[in-house]
Amino acid sequence: MRLLPTLSTGLALAFLAASPAAADGPTLYPYATNVNYCPAGLQPIVLNGVICCGQPTTSVSYQQVMKHPRRAKKRHYSARTHCPVGTKGCS
Repeated sequence: MRLLPTLSTGLALAFLAASPAAADGPTLYPYATNVNYCPAGLQPIVLNGVICCGQPTTSVSYQQVMKHPRRAKKRHYSARTHCPVGTKGCS
């Protein structure tokens, strides 16, 4: 009997928690370029991979977001150890 009110309260709280995220809309990235063919007050933006004119919602450019992270340089170590000939444990 008490399951239905608890379930409905939980669903209502989940909906309220998720609604601000849905209200933000898509992320509009500024597109880094030297020329601006957009009307006054607008700049090139990227929306789902398409370049158009608008107001960006982030300060990070689309190229910076899509850039692959630089892999760390692998360090190679020599497996040989320096030991005099005839010492036990050296080959």
